[in-house]
Amino acid sequence: MKWAILPALLGCAALIADGFITPPISISSAIEGLTILNPDIPTVPIVIIIISALFIFQQFGTQVVGSVFGPIMTIWFLMIGTLGFIQIVQDPSVLRAINPMYAINLLVMYPGGFWILGAVFLCTTGAEAMFSDLGHCGKKNIRIGWVFVLSMLLLCYFGQASWLMRNEGTFFTEDTSPFYAIMPEWFLPIGIIIASAATIIASQAVITGCFTLVNEATKLKLWTNFKVVYPSNIKGQIYIPAINWFLYLGCITVVLVFRESKNMEAAYGLTITIDMIMTTLLLTKLLQLHRRPWLFIVLFFGVFITIELSFLASNLLKLSHGGWFTVLIASIIFMATWLFYKGRILRNKHIEFIEMKEFIPLLKELMKDETVPKEATNLVYLSMVNDANHIDSNILYSVFRKKPKRADVYWFVHVDITNDPYKAEYQVQTLIPKTCFFVRLRFGFKVEHKVNYMFSKIVSDLVANGEVDILSRYPSLRKFELPADFKFIVVQSRIAIDDKLSPWEQFVVKGYRIIKKLGISTAEDFGLEQTNMVEESVPIRVGKASAIDLKRIP
Repeated sequence: MKWAILPALLGCAALIADGFITPPISISSAIEGLTILNPDIPTVPIVIIIISALFIFQQFGTQVVGSVFGPIMTIWFLMIGTLGFIQIVQDPSVLRAINPMYAINLLVMYPGGFWILGAVFLCTTGAEAMFSDLGHCGKKNIRIGWVFVLSMLLLCYFGQASWLMRNEGTFFTEDTSPFYAIMPEWFLPIGIIIASAATIIASQAVITGCFTLVNEATKLKLWTNFKVVYPSNIKGQIYIPAINWFLYLGCITVVLVFRESKNMEAAYGLTITIDMIMTTLLLTKLLQLHRRPWLFIVLFFGVFITIELSFLASNLLKLSHGGWFTVLIASIIFMATWLFYKGRILRNKHIEFIEMKEFIPLLKELMKDETVPKEATNLVYLSMVNDANHIDSNILYSVFRKKPKRADVYWFVHVDITNDPYKAEYQVQTLIPKTCFFVRLRFGFKVEHKVNYMFSKIVSDLVANGEVDILSRYPSLRKFELPADFKFIVVQSRIAIDDKLSPWEQFVVKGYRIIKKLGISTAEDFGLEQTNMVEESVPIRVGKASAIDLKRIP
């Protein structure tokens, strides 16, 4: 499964790059309808105001207006379907295009017909954006909804084609929009308002999709920790400030650079095609894991990869006309995620794990040694190892070597991220009765890491079972039945600078450190910032240290 990381990271980078272009092109194309009413209306400031309001609003959540999203999109699709149907009635001959031979002949017989696929790909804009964050809806609802959506889209496109056929020979300017042309003049203001609302909702779907994707990548340790805000009690609704403003700056840059939707068309498409190809690769692997018939898998992969590679080839023409922008953004994001992933692998590869049975006798002696000042009554370490029979060497270094840390009770807590999105469970193994415990927390990748809150519940359960004494060990406090103190220690491993690293490893380590600084600390990630907590840095060595011939002199 290791190879699956590559298409997953590529797809992630492509989707975030799409978040740069989808809001500007969608909102611009709708607002530019105003120029039909008044050619002198400045559309760029209006687009910037709408995009700014959209991103500022993210921090408050979408629950306030979320209930109107469905009705607005229903009105939007009914509107475009009805407008298209009216045009089809005036020239039903356009329905002959249902015969795929017309499309095949166009692609094969017409000079340069194959490259038309690059323009046709723009039809995926609305559908692709609408499905960006439908993971919470369930596949049945998606399938039912798609029957309605596809019907309305086809009516709209056939209607525009019918209008173009009836106006064959008419000279059109590059600003002519068949979509707005099929609207009655009296309906234009209403149509523009509905189109603008629909594009804002489609943009919201892409933004929310980026939040969800980055949050899941963080939980799976594929990206640094970002602050995640839960603006409502609705399951799955999140807000990531860093990503929000990153996307906002990207969208504003796109609007200022390209200014009009027709100029953005070239930038749109390439990254979406890459995203689709990566999805096909990952879904094919999933079908293999589910042991679907090999013939079905081959047919599935063959059909979809052929279509997507055809679109990719046709979209390559856009590279020099603006497509380079989103490809550049996607490449930068992919390189950053790949560096972080490789840096974490490099770090973890050189962290040793010690047998717990060798560690326990030392711990018992330390607990009895009153010459060592007591660090805390309860000392809680976050452990990397998920096995109670082992302990990571970083903790061993912190407890015994950096500064001996004596406590009455030791806790070693490990957090596992599971594929079940909303799982929250724990296991406790007693290493030394009443004085040393290994706690394994299992969180779904969509569960907020409130380790302090969860740990308090675990301790309460153990107290209720008589497995641990939670009262203070200080006589003056114990007689009043005051609870004992807890201290959390987060140990951060850091690759030593003096190690002999290859140029590639040096590049990876530097990149990893820079990206790590962009995120929040481990303490904030695990919800420990309000606790008695300290962070310690422990050096690890990669390769052999430089040999120095050191001599003693008189």
